[in-house]
Amino acid sequence: MENQERILDIPVEHERNIFGGLDCFVKKIENTLQVNVILRDGSVKLLGTESRVAEAEHVFHELILLSERGNTITEQNVDYILSLTKEKSDISLAEIDKELIGYTIQGKPIKPKTMGQQKYVKQIQDKMMVFGIGPAGTGKTYLAMAMAIQAFKSDEVSKIILTRPAIEAGENLGFLPGDLQSKIDPYLRPLYDALYQIMGADSFIKNSEKGLIEVAPLAYMRGRTLDNAFIILDEAQNTTPAQMKMFLTRIGFGSKVVVTGDLSQKDLPFSTESGLEQAASVLKNVDEIGFCYLTNKDVVRHPLVQKIVHAYEKFEAREKYRESRKKNSGSNNRRTGRS
Repeated sequence: MENQERILDIPVEHERNIFGGLDCFVKKIENTLQVNVILRDGSVKLLGTESRVAEAEHVFHELILLSERGNTITEQNVDYILSLTKEKSDISLAEIDKELIGYTIQGKPIKPKTMGQQKYVKQIQDKMMVFGIGPAGTGKTYLAMAMAIQAFKSDEVSKIILTRPAIEAGENLGFLPGDLQSKIDPYLRPLYDALYQIMGADSFIKNSEKGLIEVAPLAYMRGRTLDNAFIILDEAQNTTPAQMKMFLTRIGFGSKVVVTGDLSQKDLPFSTESGLEQAASVLKNVDEIGFCYLTNKDVVRHPLVQKIVHAYEKFEAREKYRESRKKNSGSNNRRTGRS
């Protein structure tokens, strides 16, 4: 097939952002789309087949739009645009980027970075209760936290309650010294980290002292009715069915609830059913409840995390297939009388 040539103008002030350090983003585009990219002052020459050149042109247009909006282009941005382009998707990352949730204490904008994250944020806006289920690094807790803080600042709710089950992640920590708060703080540290980043330590401490922001283990929710609050249950895969039912029946008037979890990282005792898994099955047809399933494509941490998540998903799928084959083989042997 005959090669095509196309020249794009790149605003000089955005070149470094779009090309990446040592032109690493350009090299990634070349390798992924099988095109040659020649950089010249203020322009980019694309060489390759007609379809490949058209894809590369689309990628550069998306990156230009992101850069012109003041974004610092990341490897995750480039990878996501490339994956959408190769899938012939009509989804535009530049369009997703228009949705602003708020700002961190350092002034960094908080926005959804993938289509899955955009759907997740939209469901939180529209539904009274949302389950965000997906692997690590997909922004489930962070985006929910940002939405909670914005609702609190705009007086949509009068209180933020953040909770998670206090369960050890495959380890036995033994005796922890200090008072009760010192003992439970290690389990809640990820929630504190996100709060400090979005609203700042001083603001959090001030509102916490007033009782307007509460970070507590799930066990503290028993017996309460939570009105006019934004409530986030994090690490919900580590709840038992009884704990999940207890939590969901605490919800009062004027409240919004987000439940987040990763079903592939359960720390419950072996053979114990996850409350999150049961709730997803029991409540799937309740109109007021939204379910958003994020995937490895929505991972926004280091690109290596996305590859790790994908590798484990493939491994777990193979293991499930082998287990099902063993069960089917065993049942067939019993029916035919073979041992």
